[in-house]
Amino acid sequence: MMTAMPISQKVILEILDTVKDPEIDTVSVIDLGMIENIHIDGRKVTVDILPTFLGCPALEIIERNIVRAIETSTPVESAKVRFVYHPPWTSDRITQKGHDGLREFGIAPPPRHMEEDGTWHVDCPYCDSTYVTMENIFGPTACRSILYCKSCKNPFEAMKPISNI
Repeated sequence: MMTAMPISQKVILEILDTVKDPEIDTVSVIDLGMIENIHIDGRKVTVDILPTFLGCPALEIIERNIVRAIETSTPVESAKVRFVYHPPWTSDRITQKGHDGLREFGIAPPPRHMEEDGTWHVDCPYCDSTYVTMENIFGPTACRSILYCKSCKNPFEAMKPISNI
């Protein structure tokens, strides 16, 4: 029988780093900057999550995966996920590891900053070309757009920049 890890903030963060986005298996909920807080009360753990978008269809799966990962790796009495909306999630919360994971999956990460006029630009995740065009602001999910690289001729998705400004 495998011995479960003790319950601590550090251990919970290590476990959460293994919980991947259900659609993008190269980034974790940590990489996406979704973890706002971890509450440990004896053997009860509650993880506060910032949804990347309201109505994201993956939230139920993320919740289930977090609870399962904590419950199978620690001697908790209970594990819960609480979705919180303050502060609102922004794409600035995505870590460098998250940016790298998105590129590895073929999705351009959101730009680190937007232009003063509100426009934004991303490079092709396949060839790093800047010669890209927006094909459709509406992608397969609310947080992504579809672009086309005129250098390598590949269509690709890009995470939309989300800011509080």
